[in-house]
Amino acid sequence: MSASLNARQREHIAHLRQAYSQLLEHHQLDCLAIYSGHARYHFADDHTTTFQAYGHFTHWVGLADVQHSWIVVQPGQRPQLYIYAPADFWHLPTQLPEEPWVAEFDVHLCSDKITPPLAGNAAVIGDIETLESVSVLANSAQLHPAALVRALDELRMYKTAYEIACLREANRLAVAGHQAAKAAFVGAASELDIQLAYLQASRQLESDVPYQNIIGLNQHAGVLHYQHYDLSAPSQRHSLLVDAGRRFRGYAADITRTHAGPDAPAAFGELVTALHHLKDQLIQHAAPGVEFVSLHEQMHRYLAEILVQHGLYEGSAESAIELGVTRAFCPHGLGHSLGIQVHDVAGLMHSDGTPAPPPPQHPALRLTRTLRPGMVVTIEPGLYFIPMLLAPLRQQGIAVNWATVDALAACG
Repeated sequence: MSASLNARQREHIAHLRQAYSQLLEHHQLDCLAIYSGHARYHFADDHTTTFQAYGHFTHWVGLADVQHSWIVVQPGQRPQLYIYAPADFWHLPTQLPEEPWVAEFDVHLCSDKITPPLAGNAAVIGDIETLESVSVLANSAQLHPAALVRALDELRMYKTAYEIACLREANRLAVAGHQAAKAAFVGAASELDIQLAYLQASRQLESDVPYQNIIGLNQHAGVLHYQHYDLSAPSQRHSLLVDAGRRFRGYAADITRTHAGPDAPAAFGELVTALHHLKDQLIQHAAPGVEFVSLHEQMHRYLAEILVQHGLYEGSAESAIELGVTRAFCPHGLGHSLGIQVHDVAGLMHSDGTPAPPPPQHPALRLTRTLRPGMVVTIEPGLYFIPMLLAPLRQQGIAVNWATVDALAACG
């Protein structure tokens, strides 16, 4: 790790110490214990689900795979890090990296699963409900106090220089995967082979991805969270959609790209280019003070113009919005907050912790905040040919150019 990133991480931890001290004082707490979490077993099985540490734990240490561990924070004292590291011949015990940030903690390597020591008026947050010690904790601390958790979520909304550096590196690594996926598509690979090419180039295990990679060929590109990988390549290659990320020190990349194949109509490639221009326009408008809901609505205005200009809709751009045509072609939100979680916390609340739900006409929107310096968001406009969403427009006789839509349907 570079010296500059080392320095930024130590500054990040100093920032957290100050912010947590202020929040604990505000909530009249003397001590906070943060549990990393643990993997759950599949029902009636001895295998566990894929594990991801609690975000507020990772916020301090950048370790997304550490189980049964704790951070204890008390104002004015060094944070205590309790790492579960048993002597074990079945698994490799957790080992902390030899990096400067470790010196910012008092580290305790624990051979057993512990109940953290608490002092004064304490609180405990994390996935603690199934712990054997939960009753003991409940007798000595507040469990997951909602107001405090909302305040900590709000803290994560604004990224430090260290966090932004981690996000940049996660994206750099993800880009290598996307380039390999495109090359595999050009080489007529199957969805599974494209997935494997992505993983190899981005240097990660499938169990390490921040979310399940979406690798959709042809009509599968129109299934928003397509969850399979066909083993055989299709006979025709109309399109490829890759929605895939990477973690770096706990921070996630989330990149989506669509590629036109050799068997796609020329109009599809033109639409892909138009959507890239739309994305670039929206990024130029993303600035402090801008309401993200307004940016999302602006996406629909631009999308309506694209539908008209490319002959997909035969009415006006204004009527495409009023009649819900743009929502049928793009049913998801423009983007979301990005950080330790792909859909990072606090996107649907105001800064004071009160709810900020999406407007009724855009229920899938995951971010309703006013953009401020330090926020990191994704910009993800889309245009899809999803039969179940377009069918009502067809039944209502809406002025969609159905011949063009049907010709492009195989592209997803």
